[in-house]
Amino acid sequence: MAKPHADVAQPDFNVKPNEIQAFGTLKDLPIALEDNARHQSVEALNQILVDTMTIRDLYKKHHWQVSGVTFYQLHLLLDKHFEEQSEFVDLIAERIQSLGGLAYAMAHDVAENTRLPRPPQGREDVPTQLSRLLEAHKSILAYCRKAASDAAEYGDDGTNDLIVSSLIRTHELQVWFVAEHLAATPLLAQDR
Repeated sequence: MAKPHADVAQPDFNVKPNEIQAFGTLKDLPIALEDNARHQSVEALNQILVDTMTIRDLYKKHHWQVSGVTFYQLHLLLDKHFEEQSEFVDLIAERIQSLGGLAYAMAHDVAENTRLPRPPQGREDVPTQLSRLLEAHKSILAYCRKAASDAAEYGDDGTNDLIVSSLIRTHELQVWFVAEHLAATPLLAQDR
């Protein structure tokens, strides 16, 4: 076996953990926003983040487990909404980081901090799945409206804009698309 050459960089696999910022603290960034405002926004955005990760995963669960006569349409719609929620995860986390905070990043943090109830592991019928999604949207929208109002009050226009222009508008649209699948309309035209 050949010996490594002295000029070859050898990775050091024995690196000791070195946390460089504790969760809940703020890095000082020159963004012309008071620490209190940044702290409040980071806290609110982290709640929105874990709830967004949860609804994103609800969409994927229901995408995989949907059944019935509208399977194909719902399968595609649920996946589309999953993708949109996935994009929000990154936008929210990056906003938190740009405020000097730290975003929740691990599944156990999501499970411990989400306000949305955990669904059963088994498959549910379509009305139950869609109702669960609508309740999750309602909860997130209520929290977003309050967080946007608070952000505007303490001068965090960037957070307010993200919540209003992206999150609230998309959640409202997703509610409409999901809710219409629960409308009591026949699949076939009735004889006249």
